[in-house]
Amino acid sequence: MPAVRVGIGFDIHRLEPGRPLVLAGVEVPADRGPVAHSDGDVVLHAVADAVLGAAALGDLGEHFPDTDPVWKGAASAGLLSRAVDMARAAGYRPAGADVNVLLERPKLAPHKPAMRARLAELLGLEAAQVNIKARTMEGLDAIGAGDAVAAQAVVVLEGASTA
Repeated sequence: MPAVRVGIGFDIHRLEPGRPLVLAGVEVPADRGPVAHSDGDVVLHAVADAVLGAAALGDLGEHFPDTDPVWKGAASAGLLSRAVDMARAAGYRPAGADVNVLLERPKLAPHKPAMRARLAELLGLEAAQVNIKARTMEGLDAIGAGDAVAAQAVVVLEGASTA
């Protein structure tokens, strides 16, 4: 029986006008984007955190602290790739991912196929092993007011020696 591990990740960033909105490595046209130390891609941050959690390797902030200037403006795709490499070194590989993106606007439906494909590519998976869902907050809290974006992710890892 293969070793299976599950990790949960979460990220949230405040939004400000004039900044790019990048989700799952895809730039989404929007009038606001995240304020962050890196590029602020909440999807890739949540997934990377879930990968690290599933492999029992700590969390994103331990490995890529926002106090370290080397990560200033870093592309989150690189952070996720490093997290996947760390999981592989620990004997695990991604087997699936499910993500909730919490954002009032813009609507993400037109962008979800590209987001899913890019996330699958970064995890070394087929698109059928990755799911992206978009949720609004029905006008509630900072997300609902359009002042923030968040993502929740669940990642399944399996022992790298399994087929």
